[in-house]
Amino acid sequence: MFKLALASLWNRRGSVWLTIVAIAVSTLLLLGVERIRVQTQENFANTISGTDLIVGARTGSTELLLSSVFHIGNLSNTLSWESYLYLQQLPSVEWHIPMAMGDSVQGLPVIATTDALFEHFQYGSKQPLRFARGADFSSHTTPTVAVLGAEAAAELQLNVDDPVTISHGTGDISFSTHDAHPFTVAGVLARTGTPIDRGVFIPLAGQGLVHGEYQPEDEHADEHAGDHAHDNDSAHDYAHADSQQGESAAPPVYTLSAVLLGLENRAFALRLQRMINTYDEEALSAIMPGLALQNFWRTLNLFERALMTISVLVVITGLLGMLTTLLASLRERRREMAVLRSIGAGPVTILGLLVCEAAAVTILGTALGTGALYAVLVLGADMLQNTLGIQVTASLLTLREIYLLAAIIGAAIVLSFYPAWRAYRNALADGLTVKL
Repeated sequence: MFKLALASLWNRRGSVWLTIVAIAVSTLLLLGVERIRVQTQENFANTISGTDLIVGARTGSTELLLSSVFHIGNLSNTLSWESYLYLQQLPSVEWHIPMAMGDSVQGLPVIATTDALFEHFQYGSKQPLRFARGADFSSHTTPTVAVLGAEAAAELQLNVDDPVTISHGTGDISFSTHDAHPFTVAGVLARTGTPIDRGVFIPLAGQGLVHGEYQPEDEHADEHAGDHAHDNDSAHDYAHADSQQGESAAPPVYTLSAVLLGLENRAFALRLQRMINTYDEEALSAIMPGLALQNFWRTLNLFERALMTISVLVVITGLLGMLTTLLASLRERRREMAVLRSIGAGPVTILGLLVCEAAAVTILGTALGTGALYAVLVLGADMLQNTLGIQVTASLLTLREIYLLAAIIGAAIVLSFYPAWRAYRNALADGLTVKL
């Protein structure tokens, strides 16, 4: 039966190949959307890892998450430097990463922070940040240095030791640039597939300097000192800025946007969250990034379902194309069906022939679509990540993807019963009569 079906398909190979290609494209789209959906969700959940608490001024968890992790939007309130010192002294706090935002470089967010970001920040399965070129802030003796994410460096076409000027505000176009204090690129981070790639990172003292919040001590001592002495004193002030955070020295900035905290024992997270949220001196909010990411992803379910619905509709269109092809071929194959019935072919044989044809076409189409998916993942993974920021891997088919393939084949077999029934219903004489 199967050999007869293959022979019949080969006899009509032109239209059959078009049907196979349509099913292959449908399968490629369905599996591609499913693969991107699953891995995007995993990458989204792994945008930040190893951070136990994110602290900011009293605001919503989504707003704080978007601003501190994804660098989207502006927080209406900020937390004071005194509150940052309070967070450092909390029990079980192992490390802390301060962040101050509000500036940009050609629309790319500028994040003022410390070298603690490059030492403690992790993403994915606790992967640390790595430098593709250059080094962190400590490699320079002045606060006017910058570290670029991979996408930021590519978009700005900058490399180590190139100058960069930051602008006030977060828009693509700014009418106020801090050109009085040009920055120098100290390093470029390796690609992470996270919002870190689009960031421009500068020291806290650098942001304080351009905003007039941070004044090197030499400017207060002797405003008419020579340029060489000024640079040496500024370098000395910057080198000791972080070490004096817990002392009474003037802070590099007055306010911060957010602080990332890592704890010695994660069991203390809930306790510290309550202590921070009930802090009397200032209204603060502490969120757990993992929980906040999950809650935020639920708000995107509508778009996830919309993509899946479009893919299913494309698959249905491909299957309907197969059904149309089978129905259209029945008119040409009425003599073939009649001959089969005249030599004793029963209902099971006629039904089995057309069902085998549909199954063969669908299996070949889904196999071709699956092969095309892996070809795209292997050959175009880097291009997808570099151009669209989508990080996908050519891993084995998941159980859900296997179920989807089985559903496509099962639906094709079910649809093939209708043309098979129509073929059986054709009269024997109708197929044997020669029509002029």
